[in-house]
Amino acid sequence: MEETKNGATIDASAIILSIDEFKGDVSFDVLFRKLVNQFLPSCLEEIDASEKASVNDVMPRGHTRTHSEAVKFSVGISSPLFPEVDALLSLFKNSGTQLIDLRKKIDGKLNNLKKEVASQDYKHRKTLSELEKRVEVLFDSFARLDSRISSVGQTAAKIGDHLQSADTQRENATQTIDLIKYLMEFNSSPGDLMELSPLFSDDTRVSEAASIAQKLRSFAEEDPGRQAMTVSGNATASKGLEVAVGNLQEYCNELENKLLSRFDVASQKKDLCSMAQCAIILLQFNRGTSVMQHYVGLRPMFDLEVMNADVQVVLGDSGSQPIPSNVGQGLSSLYKEITDTVKKEAETITAVFPYPNDVMSILVQRVLEDRVPNLLEKLLLKPSLVNPPSKEGGLILYLRMLAVSYEKTLELSKDLHSVGCGDLDVEGLTESLFLPHKDTYIEYEKVSLRLLYKEKMEELGIESSSSESKGTIGRSKGASIASSQHQITVTIVTDFVHWNEEAISRCTLFSTQETTLAANVRLVFTCLLKQVSQYITEGLERARESLTDAAASRERFVLGTSVGRRVAGSTSIGETAAAAGESGFKSFMLALQQCGSIVVVLQQFFANSVSQILLPVEGAHAAACEEMASAMSSAEAAAYKGLQLCIETVMAEVDRLQSAEQKAADFRSSDDDISPEQRPTNACTRVIAYLSRVLESAFTTLDGLNKQAFLTELGNRLHKLVMSHWEKFTFNWSGGLQLKRDISEYADFVRCFNAPTVDEKFELLGILANVFIVAPESLSSLFEGTPSIKTDAKRFIQLRDDYKSTKLATKLSSLW
Repeated sequence: MEETKNGATIDASAIILSIDEFKGDVSFDVLFRKLVNQFLPSCLEEIDASEKASVNDVMPRGHTRTHSEAVKFSVGISSPLFPEVDALLSLFKNSGTQLIDLRKKIDGKLNNLKKEVASQDYKHRKTLSELEKRVEVLFDSFARLDSRISSVGQTAAKIGDHLQSADTQRENATQTIDLIKYLMEFNSSPGDLMELSPLFSDDTRVSEAASIAQKLRSFAEEDPGRQAMTVSGNATASKGLEVAVGNLQEYCNELENKLLSRFDVASQKKDLCSMAQCAIILLQFNRGTSVMQHYVGLRPMFDLEVMNADVQVVLGDSGSQPIPSNVGQGLSSLYKEITDTVKKEAETITAVFPYPNDVMSILVQRVLEDRVPNLLEKLLLKPSLVNPPSKEGGLILYLRMLAVSYEKTLELSKDLHSVGCGDLDVEGLTESLFLPHKDTYIEYEKVSLRLLYKEKMEELGIESSSSESKGTIGRSKGASIASSQHQITVTIVTDFVHWNEEAISRCTLFSTQETTLAANVRLVFTCLLKQVSQYITEGLERARESLTDAAASRERFVLGTSVGRRVAGSTSIGETAAAAGESGFKSFMLALQQCGSIVVVLQQFFANSVSQILLPVEGAHAAACEEMASAMSSAEAAAYKGLQLCIETVMAEVDRLQSAEQKAADFRSSDDDISPEQRPTNACTRVIAYLSRVLESAFTTLDGLNKQAFLTELGNRLHKLVMSHWEKFTFNWSGGLQLKRDISEYADFVRCFNAPTVDEKFELLGILANVFIVAPESLSSLFEGTPSIKTDAKRFIQLRDDYKSTKLATKLSSLW
């Protein structure tokens, strides 16, 4: 027993702790206060107050005292400060003992619970095992039951099938009895339809009567006895069901006509419901083919007046020549009207007929086999290839009309297909309309291109060379003058290209396969190659004629001066010939320039329009390139001849100028006549001025290797000509200087030719002129570095004015 501060006594052993104290959320502070509160409630209040007061107490070293230090300090001042400590110690010991006992009790209960749980778990597992076995047994029972039910169901289904089959047989037997009865009625007497059952005369049962009549008809026509009689040919045999067949046929015809009449009346009244009823009944007769064709045949769009008016809509005034663009517009308008009409009919057909696609197929087929061919027959009048028309548009009008008709009709077929036409091959049917034209199309295209070229040449006043006159000159003088007035122009060839481009577009339109398209395009392009080749060749030949005329004038001039007498006016004739030659030279160069532009146009057209079509087909592109090169070969030959004649013309004028302007005194002047600024001779100046003037067109026209070859040939001919010209004169020392000055002038001029061989020849000429300048004793050493000109030097040395006086031939004999 312990005595408290207030004088009360408390038994510490009386404190009892139970398990309930630790249920739920357990707080040690709460438990502690509950235990000690009865011993020192006032002490706790003092402790709380002292804790608050000691917060401000500071230790000597500057830190706040703790609660324990404050308690110790207070105990040291007054004693006894806490007399309940013994009671609390006893309480704590007693509480610890009770807690240990309480833990032992809890451990015992936990062991008992574990044993009980293990026992219950064993029982539960045993129960589950027994349940699983029973469930397996139950599942086996269900499986046997399901199998039994399935077997019973199959048996019931078989019984049902047998019952249904028996019922069907019963119904068939009943129907057969009825059909036999009806068949006997039809087989009573030929042509007697008055004694038939009311079924066949009742208007309300027309559908049933039609179905029965068709069944009877099929049965009667398949009668074995009738077929055997037909095979054996026994006239005395039983007639079988022949009477029934005839009566049924007569009845079906009457019924079908009756229904068609009703259908027509309903159609006129726009009674779609009655029309649909008749169409359904008529479906019994030939699957409704008669009513479908009957309906389509009565459409107003197939009336003769309407189809005749189509031509007026497309062509307009019958007296005027049709224009393809206007015809295209007319076809578009007419075909749109036809498409709109078919769309309206499609709405009616869908509402009336049980199989609208079949009716639409018949309708569209009638459009493409009746109305469209009637129009195309009048639009596309196939001309003759033997005697093709040359007026009223010729073959090109037929081809353009064919192209626009084909294109617009294809659009119509696509529109009709989009509206609906069942299984009808609209595209194939459309192609068959144009098959007679497409089979011979390419021949018409080739003849048309040939006629267009011929008409163009006639328009220009050019007489083309034909196969009969090839290689001969059969044109009159007037025709020759008229043709020569026309110069080659790119504009004319552009027309050729436009014709060919249009023809290729038609080839693309008519040809669907790549190989066929490539073959047709090659044939058309070959026509263009022939036209361009012929036009260029003949144009160059015409341009060459002016050079030929100038050459003839020169021959007359030379003839007048070579007989040793001066013909009156020969100088003017020479100048006229020179002017004609210069004009002809420029004209030919202009024609050659146009030819170059024409070839560029042709190559561009081939690259842009032809090669893309030919490349997909193996070998087609390479063959076309070879054909193009072959076609241009004749033009190249004509150009080569013309350039040679140009060189001849230039050289002839150079020769004339040298002969007219060169004086003997030019190369035998005295030493006193030599000026410090020595100038070329008048002949040299005139020749270079002429060459500069006439070759200006050649520099602008020719390019590349052509220019180089032409100028090289011209330079070589000029070198040869001036050498032969100078060999006509004798030279003294001052004349040699003058010659060297002329050679320098020529060398400077030919340097613009950019021909190294020509430059070298004129440089050697400059060296060669030294034979007139050096002393006779120095001639032997003059050509030591250039032995190649010794032959020319020998001839030039003989032109020295002192050649004989100094006996140079004897002195230089060892040199040669």
